[in-house]
Amino acid sequence: MTPREVRVVPHDPTWTEKFETEAAVLRSALGGEVLAVHHIGSTAVPDLPAKPTIDVLVEVREIGKVDGFDGAMAERGYEARGEYGIPGRRFFTKDRGSRRTHNVHVFEAGTPEVERHLVFRDYLIQHPETARAYGTLKRDLAKEFPTDIEAYMDGKDAFVKEIEREVLSWNRTPDKVS
Repeated sequence: MTPREVRVVPHDPTWTEKFETEAAVLRSALGGEVLAVHHIGSTAVPDLPAKPTIDVLVEVREIGKVDGFDGAMAERGYEARGEYGIPGRRFFTKDRGSRRTHNVHVFEAGTPEVERHLVFRDYLIQHPETARAYGTLKRDLAKEFPTDIEAYMDGKDAFVKEIEREVLSWNRTPDKVS
């Protein structure tokens, strides 16, 4: 297996357009099961450096029915990866050559994972100083581990968990401004 390059680049305003294009592809593939499609991850946060991989969260009516759409997803260039470490999720990836272009996280609507991803994104948008610190960490880790995605992810873990603790407190405030 060829190691995946870890590349963090400056924010690209076209990431929003790429998300919108892919959201239409996903709605087509998953049909009436789709309730909502959200742009998540670092590419959804203005001015945040990121790996140029669009992360998408799809909320569906019934997660168990998603497995029946693996063929439709494959026709659109996606590889089904099952739960991929998160119970209740269906995870799909799309690559162009050796580069990952999209990660799709499918959850049943109303699950805690949906809220966790959306609130994390919203917190970074509302707290640009935290987003800047996260961006610096990501660039530093990409330089340190240019071909080791696992080490890159492990390096972010403590920072992400700390942000998640802040997010939980912030999300409980009525106006979400701090």
